[in-house]
Amino acid sequence: MTGKIRGGLRWLKSKFQSDPDKFLSKASGVIHVGANVGQERELYAQHGLRVVWIEPIPETFQTLQANIRNYPQQAAVHCLVTDKDDAEYQFHISNNDGLSSSILDLKDHQDIWPEVNFKQTITLRSATLETLVQREQINTTQYNTLIMDTQGAEMLVLKGAVSLLPHFRFVKAEVPDFEAYVDCCQVNDLAQFMTEQGYREYSRSRFAKRADGGSYYDIVYERIAK
Repeated sequence: MTGKIRGGLRWLKSKFQSDPDKFLSKASGVIHVGANVGQERELYAQHGLRVVWIEPIPETFQTLQANIRNYPQQAAVHCLVTDKDDAEYQFHISNNDGLSSSILDLKDHQDIWPEVNFKQTITLRSATLETLVQREQINTTQYNTLIMDTQGAEMLVLKGAVSLLPHFRFVKAEVPDFEAYVDCCQVNDLAQFMTEQGYREYSRSRFAKRADGGSYYDIVYERIAK
C-alpha cells in the first residue's frame, strides 16, 4: 500500500490493539510469505529473529533484497507460494506499491480501500512451501513462526505446508470475515483448518471495518502443546 494508506492501517491497528505482534517475543525465527519490501524488518531485528522473506513480484523482490542488506539474520527468496508446484498463475499487481497484489480478483476489498486497484498482471509459476524449504535448504528448526500476507491465498499456502506445520509454534495471517477477494480465505475458513491442525487462536486484532459489514483482522494461532 502507499505510505499514506499504510500509515492509516497502522493507526487503525493501534486503535483496536496496542500490540498485535506481542507473540514475537516468543518467536525464534520467522518465515514471512508475502514480504513486499520487508516493512517489518526492523521489528524482527529488534526481537533478534532470523527471517526468511518470500516475495513473488520481481521488482519488489529487488527492493526487498536492498532493504535487508544490513540485516545479517534476514534472507530473501523469490517465489510465489501456493498449494501447487510449478503451476502457472496470473498474478495481479496493485497500484499501492504492490501491497494488495494477489492471484485472486478484487471484490469487496474496494469497499474499504476504493482507491486500490490492479495496474498490471504478470504470469508466475508457483511452489509449495514444503518444496521451497527443501530447495532453499531452510532449517525449519530455526523458525517457529509462519507469517502470511498473501491477500486471500492463505489457505493455499497452508495446504502446501501441512508437513511443516508441526515445526511452527505460531501462525499469523491477515484475513477478513467477508469476501475481500473472489473466493478468498476468510476468518472461519482459517479457524477450521487451524483447529484441525492442532492450533488455537492466540490473539485477534481488528484493523479495518467495512461499512456494509465485515472486518479485517490480524489473527495469530498457537500450536497446542502435547
